[in-house]
Amino acid sequence: MRRTIVIVDDHEQFRRSARKLLELEGFHVIGEAADGADGIAAVEHLRPDVVLLDIGLPDTSGFEIARTLAATTAVVLVSSRDPSDCTARTQRSGACGFVPKDELSGETLAALLERGPR
Repeated sequence: MRRTIVIVDDHEQFRRSARKLLELEGFHVIGEAADGADGIAAVEHLRPDVVLLDIGLPDTSGFEIARTLAATTAVVLVSSRDPSDCTARTQRSGACGFVPKDELSGETLAALLERGPR
C-alpha cells in the first residue's frame, strides 16, 4: 500500500515538483496547502500517513504545526535553509526529521519515516 501525503509549502512550484517526484517514487499525494491554517485543515480532513511540511510558512512556523500534527501523523520538515540551523528545533517538534528541499527523494523520505520521530 502506498503512503499518502499532504504537502504544506507556500511555494507552488515546490509543491508541484515534490508531488511529481514523490508520486513517481511510489507515494500518493492526496492534498496540498500553501499555509499553516490550510495545512492543518487538510490534514484533519484527509488524514494522510505523512505531512511534508515547510518550516517557513506565511502565517506560522512549520515547527509549531509539527508539534500539533506529530501526535496523529508522521511529519517531515523541509526547507531551503541550512539543515544545521534546524536540527534542535526539528527534534523538539516531534517530526521524523528534516530534508533540505534540494535533497528530497522518495528514498530519503522513506528512511526518515522508518526511523520515526526523533
